[in-house]
Amino acid sequence: MSKKKKLIPELRFPEFKNEGEWEIKSIGDIAISQSSSMALNKLELKSNGYPVYGADSIVGFIDEHQQSETYISIVKDGSGVGRLKLCQSYSSILGTLTCLKSKNNKQYHLDWLYYLLTTVDFSVYVKGAGIPHIYFSDFKNQNVPIPNPKEQQKVAFCLSSLDELIEAHSQKLDLLKVHKNGLMQNLFPIEGEKVPKYRFPEFKKDEVWTEKSLDEVATILKGKGISKADIVEDGDLPCIRYGELYTHYKETIRTVKSYTNSNAEDLVLSKANDVIIPASGETQIDIATASCVLESGIALGGDLNIIRSKINGVFLSYYLNNAKKHDIAQMAQGIAVVHLYPNQLKTLKLKIPNPKEQQKIALCLSTLEEIITELTEKIEQLKQHKNGLMQGLFPKMID
Repeated sequence: MSKKKKLIPELRFPEFKNEGEWEIKSIGDIAISQSSSMALNKLELKSNGYPVYGADSIVGFIDEHQQSETYISIVKDGSGVGRLKLCQSYSSILGTLTCLKSKNNKQYHLDWLYYLLTTVDFSVYVKGAGIPHIYFSDFKNQNVPIPNPKEQQKVAFCLSSLDELIEAHSQKLDLLKVHKNGLMQNLFPIEGEKVPKYRFPEFKKDEVWTEKSLDEVATILKGKGISKADIVEDGDLPCIRYGELYTHYKETIRTVKSYTNSNAEDLVLSKANDVIIPASGETQIDIATASCVLESGIALGGDLNIIRSKINGVFLSYYLNNAKKHDIAQMAQGIAVVHLYPNQLKTLKLKIPNPKEQQKIALCLSTLEEIITELTEKIEQLKQHKNGLMQGLFPKMID
């Protein structure tokens, strides 16, 4: 006969190692629910006041509030049903949400209750084919593990501190993205101008940027077919397919995702500094997506336009993706599938600075992109670390 597994977490703070098992209670034993009749279309929202929460975020502000203390909201109707959020005090929720509170704040700390509820699979309680819904009465009998109040506090503090760190990094990331977008709008000349609004000091006295059509400064080639079936995990030849420009790559391609064992002699291989742009896509604006391939010898798939020139490729990819994005989009043709051909691209008008200024702009933007990428990866690592902690800090319920 197998020994019954104790209800204790895999990860436990040292001071609670000898505290014994967690209790089992139902959600209805530890929490209460409150509904809201607030409808978005009947509210006179303002730019400040008391916040009103919707399914995704704060939808606006009003002059009164439903709740004076912190609480948990759960989406009960529609998109995002079952999603939880810890909401600030002096706020309200729309009628598509339910308010959850602790029955006894001294016994069941709200912050801890929030993290506990995020471990519950609410999807099993969702009903409705057209508009999905979930109500407190559906899940109030769900059993959950409960430690003593001091251990609750410790677990909640650990996880909330990590959430605060993730939020701080996320805010920094948002600011960096705004800064990057601002730079890109100002480091390239707008229509009718011969120099950009922002120019590095060492180039202020240089000549205006020279206007050229793309076919005057570049050769435009087409890639050669690499099907999805040609992609193999342990292939010898690195390759790029057009769809990856939408899903994987940005302005600079340093490392390649896919490989193939197709014969290199039958394919078109990159030369360092090539700029590639899709030859087909779903929308006109999406097709205006350029990336610079930094290495030679990479197989370039059949639905790719290849721009080969002496212009700095990183500079050109940022230029095409921003100041020239709408011009490229207007060239694309098609309804269900949009196409962009070399004979269209070659007419594109560009304003080009000297090579040193190209390099300076490329370095500025690519360095900022590297910082953004590193911070994005760090945030993802923190989220994964939090998920691992969540699995370890709450014991698994045995049916």
